[in-house]
Amino acid sequence: MPRENSTIETTVQNEEGGIESTLRPDNFSTFTGQDSLKASLGVMVGSAKKRSAQLDHILFSGPPGLGKTTLGYIIAKEMDVQIHVTSGPALERKGDLAGILTALEPHDVLFIDEIHRLNTVIEENLYPAMEDHYFDIVIGEGANARSMKLTLPPFTLVGATTRAGLMSAPLRDRFGLVARLDYYEYQHLAEIITRSAAILEIEIDKSGAEEIARRSRGTPRIANRLLRRVRDYAVVDDIKVISKELADYALGLLDVDSRGFDYLDRLYLEALVQKFDGGPTGIDTLASAVGEEKDTLESVVEPYLLQQGFIQRTPRGRIATAVAFEHLDVPFNKTAKKKQERLF
Repeated sequence: MPRENSTIETTVQNEEGGIESTLRPDNFSTFTGQDSLKASLGVMVGSAKKRSAQLDHILFSGPPGLGKTTLGYIIAKEMDVQIHVTSGPALERKGDLAGILTALEPHDVLFIDEIHRLNTVIEENLYPAMEDHYFDIVIGEGANARSMKLTLPPFTLVGATTRAGLMSAPLRDRFGLVARLDYYEYQHLAEIITRSAAILEIEIDKSGAEEIARRSRGTPRIANRLLRRVRDYAVVDDIKVISKELADYALGLLDVDSRGFDYLDRLYLEALVQKFDGGPTGIDTLASAVGEEKDTLESVVEPYLLQQGFIQRTPRGRIATAVAFEHLDVPFNKTAKKKQERLF
């Protein structure tokens, strides 16, 4: 039987808490961007509700902060069911998974963040749960041990990953919908910022919202974070409306430049352009040059730089494009140009 939406809202507040959950959209109509995906999910949810059936398992992939978790909560609310939230690293033992699965009620949503980090044992035990709705447990030890099947209610697994390539093919193929979330256009981010400003009870004009949006790296989470920091400056200086001028001033003090690059982004680009003449340079060498972990550069810094065309990955290493030289106000010298011509 469907349950009241208030149950889901309580779950969201208990799980997430704080201001992030306050700004989080709670239905498809208030979720801005990702229009084609949103339309597909609406059809899936509508069909499942009309048939009183289980919603197919769904996998969301894409960079952090684009709304994968938010969509998981929206799906649960639209289906009028509970959502149970965990993450791949948190499921260390088979008993951890058994405890979560046995707590599910019919059609509930199980959301697993960073699902690519599930260990092999947990992943293999998920297969029969997802497909045939049972879970094998072993009772006893040694010669007295026996296997027993626990029947599970039909449920929907919603997985989220920032590294889809690290997922095994058998797990990925068990999802009825595999969808990638892309970076947002700044116009959509401006809409999100305007909505968030109203929730935060601070007025913002169109130019102010667009200025913050342009510096938000195509990511709603970053947009909301920057908005809150600009809001702080407005409150301290008794400014009633966030304008483009205030946004530019506040974000400049926060070391966020006109393209949304922060200190680490610029440190990466400066190392590649100035120390290594634009590359090609290996990621290990770059990590040592900037004093940062290789994984951080690959998962946090590089995706947006690649998407914006500032760097390229080649078999011989990373290279900076002419756009990167221009952004750092460094001449795109003949040596760098010849290197790139030899690579391509």
